[in-house]
Amino acid sequence: MLTLLEGMVYNINMKRLIENKLHEWKNKKDRKPLLLVGARQIGKSYSVLDFGKNHYTNIALFNLETSEELRGIFDNDLDPKRIVQELEGFSHQTIKPQSTLIFFDEIQACGKAITALKYFCEQAPEYHIIAAGSLLGSFLVKDFLSFPVGKVDRIVMYPMTFQEFLMKTNPNILPLIEESFNINKPLALHERALELFRAYLFTGGMPKAVLEWTDKKEPMFVSAIQQEILSIYDGDMGKYATPTEQVKTRAVYNSIPSQLVRENKKFQYSLIGSNARAVHYEIGLERLFSAGLALKCLKTKKGEMPVAGYADMTSYKVYMNDVGLLNAKLGIPAAALLSDKAHIGGEIKGALTENYVMQELTASGLTPHYWESDGKAEIDFVIQLDEKVIPVEVKAADNVKSKSLSVYVDKYKPAYSIRISAKNFGFENGIKSVPLYAVWCIK
Repeated sequence: MLTLLEGMVYNINMKRLIENKLHEWKNKKDRKPLLLVGARQIGKSYSVLDFGKNHYTNIALFNLETSEELRGIFDNDLDPKRIVQELEGFSHQTIKPQSTLIFFDEIQACGKAITALKYFCEQAPEYHIIAAGSLLGSFLVKDFLSFPVGKVDRIVMYPMTFQEFLMKTNPNILPLIEESFNINKPLALHERALELFRAYLFTGGMPKAVLEWTDKKEPMFVSAIQQEILSIYDGDMGKYATPTEQVKTRAVYNSIPSQLVRENKKFQYSLIGSNARAVHYEIGLERLFSAGLALKCLKTKKGEMPVAGYADMTSYKVYMNDVGLLNAKLGIPAAALLSDKAHIGGEIKGALTENYVMQELTASGLTPHYWESDGKAEIDFVIQLDEKVIPVEVKAADNVKSKSLSVYVDKYKPAYSIRISAKNFGFENGIKSVPLYAVWCIK
């Protein structure tokens, strides 16, 4: 019997920005096999297949999770010539250098296939190879210790950003938002853009949830997909781990929403359970980071260059990889998110908004940190843009009063500050106002 996810057909118009990076990889003179990593259900396989269809004569697809016979090809020597010959026999198609895209999907299921990428890089660079995998499995695969460092190109993929959501739902508004961001000019379609943002806050960036929303606008079907994805993640936590490790990983993951709705969002192991200690649960948390299911935001001790150089490795906030899955775990009714008049608790709304901003900044290639001063003032995010260290304050609504930003500005004198809120674009008193729907413009 097909599940919702297995039975769903992708819409060919679902374009992703990852295609630009794949195109750059294909044209590199020193191209190596590409490892595309990220959580399950974010669209890795579809993106590779769509790219291959548009840029290669044929695609040789090999799902290493579903076939023991296929994995057996890598049990002998790792000579690329032999491997290609056996892959041709397995797939009943000819694999030609340059014109065939070899796609190893779910490569974390076969550690020796990962190791084989090294030999393709060294001995058969003429073959175009993309390997995709979810890191939760690969984190504990024994043969992953033979990871071909320096012999593969690597791209991290994330759930759909709000920019990609707009590419699907209202692409014509994108250049208007970008122009307003660049010149600090109010957007005439501000309320329309906020409405689209609220829809994204509900759907999140899982492609199948976005497709379900854009095709039918039925919240209950979107929620069903989100719950099924959470079930898939829960099942994945049982792979390559002992029963005890599984329980602890799930406990850490399930604690993230309640950690985020607290005023002090610093991750605390004690909140997982009365006897929880870091020494017992930190491996589970690292698995979540490795799998792309959670994002870590370290505290920085100073608002100075380089931000990472002042990181406090013992203090951090933990966010979920997708705001739609966060609201699904919190059980927020769709109407409460889709309407600008519905009441949601301030802590809940703040947690969703902050999680969303963390996702967007991370997907843009930034490494957000947070800053606090003796527990009296806290800046949600501190980012490094070129040679500037910029504080970023996040507000879920249009109430933008805050003492913390003034404390930070007095102490570090940044070139300017960014305030993300429901207010329109503007620039006043050294603060660049960025609406919630324009975080993707911060790069």
